[in-house]
Amino acid sequence: MRHFPSPGQGDDCETRTAKIRVLIVDDSGSMRRLIRLSLGNDPDIDIVAEAANAREARDAVNRYNPDVMTLDVEMPEMDGLEFLRRLMKARPMPVVMVSSLTNNGSMAAIKALSLGAVECVAKPAGISNAGLFPGLAAKLKLAAAARIRPRLPAGLANNIPRNDLTWGGKIVVVGASTGGVDAIEVLLSGFPESCPPTLITQHMPQQYLKSFAARLDRLCAPDIRIATDREPLSQGKVRIAPGGEYHLGLGQKFPFETILIKGPKQSGHRPSVDVLFHSAVAFAPKSIAVLLTGMGSDGADGMVKLRQAGSFCIAQDEDSSVIYGMARVAAERGGVDVTMDLGSIAETVLARTSVSCDQKLMTNGQER
Repeated sequence: MRHFPSPGQGDDCETRTAKIRVLIVDDSGSMRRLIRLSLGNDPDIDIVAEAANAREARDAVNRYNPDVMTLDVEMPEMDGLEFLRRLMKARPMPVVMVSSLTNNGSMAAIKALSLGAVECVAKPAGISNAGLFPGLAAKLKLAAAARIRPRLPAGLANNIPRNDLTWGGKIVVVGASTGGVDAIEVLLSGFPESCPPTLITQHMPQQYLKSFAARLDRLCAPDIRIATDREPLSQGKVRIAPGGEYHLGLGQKFPFETILIKGPKQSGHRPSVDVLFHSAVAFAPKSIAVLLTGMGSDGADGMVKLRQAGSFCIAQDEDSSVIYGMARVAAERGGVDVTMDLGSIAETVLARTSVSCDQKLMTNGQER
C-alpha cells in the first residue's frame, strides 16, 4: 500500500478538506500510475493512497477514510466484485469501477453497478498516455457527491396479483442516469411477466447496455431486451434504449411501437430521457412516466409536458436516490404528480396501469 501525503502542509484546513480524497485500487502498477497521472493536475482531487489488492484496500479505507475509490474488477486473492460486495455491507462508500471493454468486462461492470458502484469507466487498451482516461476526474467528483446506502431488496410489489392481470392499453416510459442500474432492477423486479409495455432510457456507455439488458432479463419476469427500430410493443415487453447514435422513442400512431431516432445529443445526452418522454406525449393520458435517480435535468422538460397532457408522472424521492437531480428538477418545474421511495414505484405503476384502475378512475370522472 502506498500513501500520498496531502500537498501543501501550510494550507489552511478549509482548503484541504474541500478536496476529494481518492483511493486508487488496482493490482497493476502501470494502471495505478495512469490513473494517478490522469488525476494529478486536478486541484479538487487529493490521492490519499494506492492499494494493489483487497487486503490493502480494506486497510487503506480504515486508515485514510477516502471520499471515493477507484476499484479494478480483476485482482488477485479477492476480485473487485467480491470486495465491492463486502465493502457495501460493511462500509458503504462511493466507488468507481475500472473494467475492460471485453464482453466479460461489460458483464462485470453491470454487476458492479448493481452492487452499488456509482460509475464504471473502461480500462484503456494502452497505458502510455495519461489522456487515455478522459473524464475520470469528473466521474470521481460525481461519485463523491452520491448518496450510498444499503441496497434495497428487489421485487417489492408483492401485494399486486401476478396472474390474470389485464392492462388498460397504457404504456410506461422510464428515465434514469447515475444509480439507475440498481434502481431499474428494483423497479422491474416488481413487475410481473404480464407487465404493461415499458420503454427505458438509461444513461450508460453503449458497450455496457447489452450486458445490462441481459442481466435484467435473467433476473426479472418480463421480456427485457435492447430496443430495435419499429418493433411492436405489447404486454410483457420491456425495451431499453440502445445508445450509441440513437435515441429511443415511441412511434406516433397506435398500436405502440418503438422508433430509433438518429440525431445529436438532447439535454446533454444520447440517448436522452427527454426524447423518450416527449414522444409519449401524444399518448397521454395512456402513458405513465417514471423518472429515477440521476444527475442533471434530462427528462424534466419531457415530464412537464407529459403531466400537462394528462399523464401520471412519478419521481423517485431524494432519500432513495443515489443522485437526486433529474427528479428534483422535474418536481421543481411542476412535472411530478407524486414523489416516492424507490421500493413503492412498481406497485404504483402496476396499480395505475391495470384495467381495474382505469374503471375506478372513469367512475370518478377522470382519466388520470
